[in-house]
Amino acid sequence: MTATLMESGTMTNTAQPANTAVGFLLVLTGPSGAGKGTLVEHIVKQRPDCVFSVSATTRPKRSTEVEGRDYYFLSQDEFLQREAQGWFLETAEVHGHLYGTPVGAVDEHVREGKVVVLDVDVQGGASVRRVRPDAVTVFVYPPSLDALRARLESRGTDSPEVIETRLLNAPGELAQMSNYRYVIMNDDLQRAVAALLAIHDGERAHR
Repeated sequence: MTATLMESGTMTNTAQPANTAVGFLLVLTGPSGAGKGTLVEHIVKQRPDCVFSVSATTRPKRSTEVEGRDYYFLSQDEFLQREAQGWFLETAEVHGHLYGTPVGAVDEHVREGKVVVLDVDVQGGASVRRVRPDAVTVFVYPPSLDALRARLESRGTDSPEVIETRLLNAPGELAQMSNYRYVIMNDDLQRAVAALLAIHDGERAHR
């Protein structure tokens, strides 16, 4: 603490207040195609204290994706080696590919008072709940399986076989909804974004 001696002979404290913000994890999960990624983009843009946690994966990079922005793309051997070194907060195998959340960046941002936003599949969400029970968990779901199919087909990033696999897994994933602190039905993007922002603001105020 610093202090300045004023001409009157009294002391006044001139120290700047410490950063008292408490960081936390905001975990979005749900079936593939529910719209988690779009919601993440909106909250990161609209809330400066939010940072996106970039996951690692062994699946091939899509033409629209950028290394280090969307994912860290690793070979199977690289992923398993880093997993053995404790590099990940959580890992999951989804549709034949491995996914994981690098723990170092997550912990660093939380210490800085940031809200670390994770976009993970339902398996990853369950893993995060086990290792970080204080995480704020949000389940995002579509209004119907037909709507989910339409979204998966319209984004044009998956083969018909992959889409069918994702749709086959969706009912089991939706059955996990009750395990999450909050749920958002993403039938209208504006309402879904507003709901997510309200969750962020409420949790931030609570801390």
